[in-house]
Amino acid sequence: MNEPQVTIVVSPRERFSATKESLESIYQHTKIPFKLIYVDGNSPRKTKEYLKHKSQSRGFKLIRTEHYLSPNQARNLAIPHVDTEYLLFIDNDVLVSEGWLKSLIKCAEEETATVVCPLTCIGKNVGETIHLAGGEARIEEKPNKKGKLKRKVHEVHYLVNRKVADVKDKLQRQKCEFAEFHCMLVRTNIFDKVGLLDEGFLSTREHIDFCMTVNNAGGTFYCEPDSVVTYVTDLKWEIPELSYFLLRWSDAWEIASLEHFSQKWDLPTKDKYFKKRYNRMGYRRHNGFLKPFLKYFTFGWNPLWLQKLAIKIERKINKLITDNYEKSLPKKQQLSQVSMIEKPRELVTH
Repeated sequence: MNEPQVTIVVSPRERFSATKESLESIYQHTKIPFKLIYVDGNSPRKTKEYLKHKSQSRGFKLIRTEHYLSPNQARNLAIPHVDTEYLLFIDNDVLVSEGWLKSLIKCAEEETATVVCPLTCIGKNVGETIHLAGGEARIEEKPNKKGKLKRKVHEVHYLVNRKVADVKDKLQRQKCEFAEFHCMLVRTNIFDKVGLLDEGFLSTREHIDFCMTVNNAGGTFYCEPDSVVTYVTDLKWEIPELSYFLLRWSDAWEIASLEHFSQKWDLPTKDKYFKKRYNRMGYRRHNGFLKPFLKYFTFGWNPLWLQKLAIKIERKINKLITDNYEKSLPKKQQLSQVSMIEKPRELVTH
């Protein structure tokens, strides 16, 4: 058997209930040799036992912590253990399709690409609705009304929310500027240039930061639509995973991430890009859990006044969850101790 070219690194995104389905999907649809590292950040007992059993029967490396991890913290635990030419980041709620990994590697080899992303779909139906088919991500400098150069983020997602069947003629391999951590293939040697992932990003903008950093280091990006993966939504809730979900999308983690992004890349927080994200603060918690919860327990009634009241109460509870979590960690891992890294030297589009 040929030596594996790639190590698959699986890490938690926001929940744990898709762990089994996602892992079985990888083994079912991957026909080329690979290594696998699974990073388990304090999953519930049932998932913990499942992963322990599978790591022994399948022979993959299992890294577990007894506290929750932000996505970049989880990925960084795995990177030093990777000894293959390629590393494949994938979240624990992603289902893959036949030939997915072989197509990504083929694209990387033929294009000498640093990063390759698949056609990433979203929803219950595998491969039906597009979440990402590549995109653009860079810092632009343009003069304002007074003639002073203003820095802003340029971010575009290709074909988002389009049905695959409706845009098949547009789905061709193409060069792009960014990928998302739902699933991306990376040449391992790029980390010799850019270092580990920035753990100052706790819940958002981590993919934009990584992609701009790789671009500035001379890396190239491609999207390969022959590789199709789907991250699943509307999962059935399991109570033990709720605390991680609420922490993962907490106001504290999101604010810390946005502030870090702004300072690192020297971006004004008063522009539309940041205002949009501050205005949507907490929407994942509210739309993903709170509103469905209220609708269920009010038998579909769920009046607006009750939603507003519940959101107000939930924000206070969310702060308590975050504060208690931070206090339980060693000092070097606390949010307040996250240090700013040196600002990047980037190529800027005028």
